[in-house]
Amino acid sequence: MPYSDEQLRAYFTRIGAGGVTSSLGALAQVQRAHRLAIAFENLDIPLGRGIRLDPEHLFDKLVTRRRGGYCFEQNALLLGMLHALGFEARPLLARVWLRTDPRDPVPPRSHTLNLVTLDGIHHIADAGFGGSYAPPMPLVADEISHSPDGARHRLVRDREHGWMLQRDAGEGWERQYSFTTERIWPSDLEAANHWTASRPDTRFTRLRIVSRALPDGYASLVDRQLTLSHAGESQTVEVAGPAQYRELLHELFGLDLQREEVDALGLFNGGEE
Repeated sequence: MPYSDEQLRAYFTRIGAGGVTSSLGALAQVQRAHRLAIAFENLDIPLGRGIRLDPEHLFDKLVTRRRGGYCFEQNALLLGMLHALGFEARPLLARVWLRTDPRDPVPPRSHTLNLVTLDGIHHIADAGFGGSYAPPMPLVADEISHSPDGARHRLVRDREHGWMLQRDAGEGWERQYSFTTERIWPSDLEAANHWTASRPDTRFTRLRIVSRALPDGYASLVDRQLTLSHAGESQTVEVAGPAQYRELLHELFGLDLQREEVDALGLFNGGEE
C-alpha cells in the first residue's frame, strides 16, 4: 500500500519540507531535509527489537514516534514517500567498501539505496548511508557532485561490481559502495536486512551507532565515542555516562530514549546516572 496524502503531509512536517513536485530539485530538497531531520541509528538491534520493513511500521517509528533507523528503514521510507509524490523509483542493493582493506573478501550486499528516473535519466538517492551526506547523483561516470560539508562524490564504472560511489574529503578518492541496477524484490531486501541486523559480527550487531547530517558536516556517536565534523575538521570525545548519552541523543540527534532503554544498551557499568 502506498503512503496516503495524510502520511505524506506528516512526513513533510517531520522533515521540515513541503510543496514539492517530482523534479530533480524536489528530489534533492526532500533527501537533504530527510537526512538533516531523521537520525541514522541502529539502536533497536542491541535493544533486541529487530528491524521491520513493513511500511506502516516504518511510518510509525520514523515519523510518528520520531525515531531514526538504518539504511533499510531510511531508504524504504524515502522510497514510499517518493512514490506518493509521483516519482518513478525503485530500490537497489549495494556492497559497502568503506573501511575495508584491499585484501578483504568481497563484502555482501548489506546496503540499500534508491534509483530514481527523471526524464529518462537515472539518479541515485540515498538517505541511509550514515555519517556524511551524499546528494542525489545522475548515473553518469566521473561526474563530480559536491556536498555541503565540502566533500566531493563521483560514480565510476567498476569492471566487476557495476557502479562504485567514491568520496573525496581532501585526502583522495575513497570507495563507499558498489551496486548494479538489476531489479531488487522485497524478498531480497528482507534477506539482506535480516543478515545485516542479526549476524553476530556485522557492524550493526557489534556497535551502537547514531549519526546525523548537519548543515556543514555530520555528528556520529559510535558506542561512547562522539565525533563532530564541521567543514572538514573533526573532533572526537568520549561520553562520560548515561545521563550525558541521553542528553546527546535528545539535543544532537533528536532521539528520546528512556533511561531504562539507555541502560539496556549496555554501554555503562550498572547504568548509573
